[in-house]
Amino acid sequence: MKFSIILPSWNNLNYLKICIDSIKKNSKYKHDINVHLNEGVDGSAEYLDKNGIKFNHSLENLGLCKGANSAANLAETDYLIYCHDDMYFLPNWDFFLEDEVKKVKNNLYYFSGTMVGPLGSGLTGGKDIKKLSDDEFKNFDLNCGKTAEEFDETKLLNNYQNVKYYDHQGSHWSPHLIHKSIWDKIGGLSPEFDPGFGSDPDLNMKLWKIGVRIFKGINNFRVYHFGSISLRKKNLIRNKGNKLFLQKWGISTKLFIKFYLNSNTPYSGPLKNIPKFNIKYLIELIKCKIKFFLLKIF
Repeated sequence: MKFSIILPSWNNLNYLKICIDSIKKNSKYKHDINVHLNEGVDGSAEYLDKNGIKFNHSLENLGLCKGANSAANLAETDYLIYCHDDMYFLPNWDFFLEDEVKKVKNNLYYFSGTMVGPLGSGLTGGKDIKKLSDDEFKNFDLNCGKTAEEFDETKLLNNYQNVKYYDHQGSHWSPHLIHKSIWDKIGGLSPEFDPGFGSDPDLNMKLWKIGVRIFKGINNFRVYHFGSISLRKKNLIRNKGNKLFLQKWGISTKLFIKFYLNSNTPYSGPLKNIPKFNIKYLIELIKCKIKFFLLKIF
């Protein structure tokens, strides 16, 4: 099965090379790679052109959302995978993803990968890093380099399968697969969330609103994540993603992720249409309504 990979990049040539090389080396199939270059003043355009990779280009940084939407316009298949340019795709990722797609009867699904890497890159079993036990720390911490220059590919390939996890509810966000018909229906990523903070839960909420209930993180669809290199740049003007989400949807990202998506719990099938009502949910909902009311006033 051929996928269209949507990849916004912002002057991260060394990471972009690692990402694209991993897709070429570790995939069962040859995929359709589509890049949007934000600025691209670091030689990225020359690298992509030399290697025959499709891309479009903006002279300024549009952000992850507009960049991803722009790259999606180049896609040749109906299966859109959105990823970051600082991710390394691990062996046979597409074989496991293909297997999941074949199980569903319609296009109402959201399949995400599982991130491994230095602690802080994504995979912590849903727990606060500071609260991990020594054994959990050893399990989740797979530091094969925090920068492109430090990257130890051999160590990663020899050890990534030692990280113990499971197919999980909800999402580890990017990388994720959405059918093009669904992507088009919801309008892709929401530009108001650029440069990108809060855009992932917003995308999931838009999917929820049109009836998607399969939010599945696939354990064997793994990527190494250096840790949101673009969103950690010092010259980035940050948006208030959680505040925007609350203003837009009337609930917090925390409530949505925990009680709607049941994130980081073992996958047990499609989610319920109504979140499980309990005292914790009620308390969090009341907090949301108070914050939402205060935002409206002030």
